[in-house]
Amino acid sequence: MTSYRVPFEDTESEFTEKRSRFISHIWKVESEEEARERIEQMKKKYYDARHNCWCYLIQDGGVVRYSDDGEPQGTAGQPMLNVFQREEITNVCCVVTRYFGGVLLGAGGLTRAYTKGAKDALDAAGISTMSLWTVWDVPCTYPLFERIKLDVEACGGVIKDTQYGADILLRVGFPYGGAEPFARRLTELSAGQLEMTPAGEEFLPGPREEAK
Repeated sequence: MTSYRVPFEDTESEFTEKRSRFISHIWKVESEEEARERIEQMKKKYYDARHNCWCYLIQDGGVVRYSDDGEPQGTAGQPMLNVFQREEITNVCCVVTRYFGGVLLGAGGLTRAYTKGAKDALDAAGISTMSLWTVWDVPCTYPLFERIKLDVEACGGVIKDTQYGADILLRVGFPYGGAEPFARRLTELSAGQLEMTPAGEEFLPGPREEAK
């Protein structure tokens, strides 16, 4: 897999339905432990709420968990989870807190409310596509430095680190499959004297996208 979708940022949203107050939080998380910590934080913060319903999806291991936290079975955690599964979002934790307003919503009303809570929070957070980038060490002479920086950018790359010495060593990331044009340009610029070497791979986030 060379890409996956995650929340662009952590966020909070809120709405009221028939006097019940729904407060939603979304976080980008990297592990089940981190998701559990976020859930416990919300349970402590909103200790006086009637329900703190939650769900999370973790890419590593394909972990999927959810809880109705006392709401009728299938009316909270699963509808929340469905919001993220439809958008193919992973590495996400969502908690929707409900302060009961005295009016029963019924199973259908609860399902709609918890779906709205998760969807509103996701709309506020936005989405980012994590793509697999290749990382390279690029040797560079001082006279070629400015030109090489421009060529890195022109080829879609990002300079992640710069080490200055007798010459310069750049740590550069390129979108997967995007290093080859730069490698050819480096050979041309240096008349074959400079050659970059692979330094691994990593997933890096793309720009904010809107949820559907």
